[in-house]
Amino acid sequence: MPIRLYNTLSKTKEDFAPLDPGRVRMYVCGPTVYDFAHIGNARPAIVFDLLYRLLRHVYGPAHVTYARNFTDVDDKINARAAEIAAARNIPVDAARAELTATTERQYLEDVRALGCLDPDEMPRATEHIGGMIAMIERLVADGFAYAAEGHVLFDVSKKSDYGKLARRSLDEMIAGARVDVAPYKKGAMDFVLWKPSDENTPGWDSPWGRGRPGWHIECSAMIAARLGPGDTIDIHGGGIDLVFPHHENEIAQSEGAHHGHPLARVWMHNGFLQVEGEKMSKSLGNFFTIRELLADWPGEVLRFNMLRTHYRQPIDFTFAGLKESWKLLERWYARTEPLTDPGPDAAFLEALSDDLNTPAAIASLHQADDMALAGGLGFLGFSNVQLKIAARPAVDEAEIHRAIAARNAARAAKNFAESDHIRDELLARGIVLKDGPQGTTWEVKR
Repeated sequence: MPIRLYNTLSKTKEDFAPLDPGRVRMYVCGPTVYDFAHIGNARPAIVFDLLYRLLRHVYGPAHVTYARNFTDVDDKINARAAEIAAARNIPVDAARAELTATTERQYLEDVRALGCLDPDEMPRATEHIGGMIAMIERLVADGFAYAAEGHVLFDVSKKSDYGKLARRSLDEMIAGARVDVAPYKKGAMDFVLWKPSDENTPGWDSPWGRGRPGWHIECSAMIAARLGPGDTIDIHGGGIDLVFPHHENEIAQSEGAHHGHPLARVWMHNGFLQVEGEKMSKSLGNFFTIRELLADWPGEVLRFNMLRTHYRQPIDFTFAGLKESWKLLERWYARTEPLTDPGPDAAFLEALSDDLNTPAAIASLHQADDMALAGGLGFLGFSNVQLKIAARPAVDEAEIHRAIAARNAARAAKNFAESDHIRDELLARGIVLKDGPQGTTWEVKR
């Protein structure tokens, strides 16, 4: 049964055929590790986990390599690390190392709780600085990039088909983008490959001075290092918000460095996520991290709720939808709990093979017998076929009260970075603080 996938580059569904059937290669852009991942970040993790499962089923687990990166050098990371360093009176480098390691661990815990398998490769950007520098050197040597005032920029005027993924002309992109204006740039849309670092910012020696990479070059270098040899991979994925500028710039720099060879044959993007009909925003009070939701909802329910909408469509994430998903899973689990997973049936696989049509696949389960239902649930990532809410460890109330007292002291001293750090540490353990007129109370979310 052939797999058909929608290619953002061609705007059509295509029969999928890997360059090398002995090794299917897929790369998905991962998190920038400076804070808890929000529920929007969960969608690509779940979508591409399901595609990974489908590819492994068709080609065999030993013949599929899935890479998802960690961006661990970024200005948001630097800013958060500086806050932590000042609040806790520790060196900024130590704060940065602790922040990225802790956030990476939290992300993996969260997406595993959503039923996602670990990718085969999970590179960190800082592990591949040498490869980034080498790629930038090739781009400069071949006339696609130029150095200016400690920066190196990609010259988009040298790429005649720049904009082919977003399907926009250069003028349209200039009009619609928030362009960084800088006197050293030749063109408005030229983007940074390398930028200088001061003494308080992470930096590496390079031909252009001490500095750090731009965001886009990181993924191109990690793909080359972890999914080579060869310049072209089979599938590159991520959220629809990454089409421009991130993925457009990845294409430009990778093709420039690799003599025009495509970076990926198929580009896949999941749709936007809203919460209760509105764009997710902290100011609207509808911003939720995966960790916060896992305190109230089983990971299976969050996963199933995502899969009920086709990955390319926008999704309206509602609590009514979560309740409905929970009830449906409970009914199905009651039917399948005694059974082992026999694998998916033909109708279910046919739906998934048509561009991951999860609504059609789930619809087929409504008509399935108990054995086929168990197989479909197992394939979707519910391998235990039993709804489980993990019990949390016993709560040490005295320890919590000490943490609240320390947080109150930090707030009184206007050390808000430290007070937020204490709150987030408690939240990671399932303990939610509530501030009110009578002081701070707490509860354990189960």
